[in-house]
Amino acid sequence: MSTRRGLAILGSTGSIGRSTLQVVALHPEQFRVAVLGAHSGWQAIVEQAKQFSAETVVLMDPEAAVQARAALRDCGSATRVECGAEAMAASVAAANVDVVMAAIVGAAGLSTTLAAVRASKRVLLANKEALVMSGALLMEEVRRARTEIIPIDSEHNAIFQCMPAAYLPGEVARGVVRVILTASGGPFRCTEIDRLHSVTPDEACAHPKWKMGRKISVDSATLMNKGLEVIEATLLFGLPESQVDVIVHPQSVVHSLVEYADGSMLAQLGAPDMRTPIAQALAWPERFASGVQSLDLAAIGQLGFEPPDHERFPSLGLARAAARAGGTAPALLNAANEVAVQAFLDGRLNFTAIAAVIDKVLQRLASTPVKALGDVLDADAAARRLATALIEPRSGAFA
Repeated sequence: MSTRRGLAILGSTGSIGRSTLQVVALHPEQFRVAVLGAHSGWQAIVEQAKQFSAETVVLMDPEAAVQARAALRDCGSATRVECGAEAMAASVAAANVDVVMAAIVGAAGLSTTLAAVRASKRVLLANKEALVMSGALLMEEVRRARTEIIPIDSEHNAIFQCMPAAYLPGEVARGVVRVILTASGGPFRCTEIDRLHSVTPDEACAHPKWKMGRKISVDSATLMNKGLEVIEATLLFGLPESQVDVIVHPQSVVHSLVEYADGSMLAQLGAPDMRTPIAQALAWPERFASGVQSLDLAAIGQLGFEPPDHERFPSLGLARAAARAGGTAPALLNAANEVAVQAFLDGRLNFTAIAAVIDKVLQRLASTPVKALGDVLDADAAARRLATALIEPRSGAFA
């Protein structure tokens, strides 16, 4: 009987999904690809299914599922093709799945992440929005299911690696007094503030260090990604917002730090390549090769650090305020950001108005306690409606 672990990769056609498959290809004796999931990129997922002999493919878009099913049938593949949100959730809960890479971008990844946790699968969490939205509810589900959640974001994975041996996210580590998230500063770290209103989506997506999808790249350019990571860190590591700091580190070599009560600081260093945290999480508690080249510290020469510019990056302050407010505030923040970023990418909103829309949503919609998942989903829907109404479809201004 095979001892290979069954792996489900949700968001397999995105950057994290593709990097995961690159790592898996280095270790065919360790994993079998049980599930590949995506929204509509059927050509890419068909090629992945053929290369890795995937057992099941799930696509959210019905037409894409039809195309994928026909393509796989024509080449004689035994891969099953299923469609829709229910099929996606059922696929990660199936008996042939041991580990789930949760890499669907945005709020859309929440339901499948919850399904995987409730089925007691080990979850490799690359979708920060699912945790930001659901907050303590998701971590409570992790405890109830007695399962493991391992962060894939390079910053949170770095913190995880700097924690005491055998530590698992969700616990409060002894002796830890602070965690420090590093940020590259994105493409506009040195851009004149007066010019930011006119930057283009292509400029915002031209990250100087990381190769990411367009939504995540815009979040990096506004530093909202770091704000979401602050919220995520409070939940993963059981710390108040005041004990989660952010520092700009343009070289993206130090991925985050943990400070202990005795004054020690531990940092995790590595090349800016997502295959490193992916390999760490896949192999945990062991280690295996990621395919990433070793650092040449002498060639790097110097490592620089500077405080974040809150005037340039107002989204970071908005996220910190949402973290302090708690309740539905993080869900409101995330939903408004998703709507505003998409409007910017569509050319309906200028870059600096992203934060302005989010701010207005947080001012107009009060945070309320979260007692059940429905509270989160209601807040998400309300924030999306308001953010959409605030954005003028023609002029790019907002009401």
